[in-house]
Amino acid sequence: MSKKLINPPELYDGAASGMSQSTVETELGLVFVSGQIDWSHQYETTQNSIEGQAIKALENLKIVLTAAGSSVGQLLQVRVYIRGELGEHMETLGPILSEFLGDSRPAVTGIGVASLASPSILVGVEAVASVR
Repeated sequence: MSKKLINPPELYDGAASGMSQSTVETELGLVFVSGQIDWSHQYETTQNSIEGQAIKALENLKIVLTAAGSSVGQLLQVRVYIRGELGEHMETLGPILSEFLGDSRPAVTGIGVASLASPSILVGVEAVASVR
């Protein structure tokens, strides 16, 4: 196995918690993206709504994919974590995801959770993509 760590300077530094924004398994050509959230370099949210945080998390996902040599079109799997009942937010999330993913149409799973990285985080997005 050959692993490459990806930590774009645009995103917060995860080293304090022992994580990278993503890792690339170079032999297989797969990118494993850590949960992307709406966090500034000071570990603070910039948006207070599900919609705002979802858009910001997806923007961060795109930054990580690009830094890893991948793209939205190469996504294989996406998991969206929402604080609370997922079904209560599908009307908001559906169009945001559809616009972001476009024709890529990866496998997508939505999961309602009790908590995320901090009490202010409402949305997290993790993914697996190809670099080939």
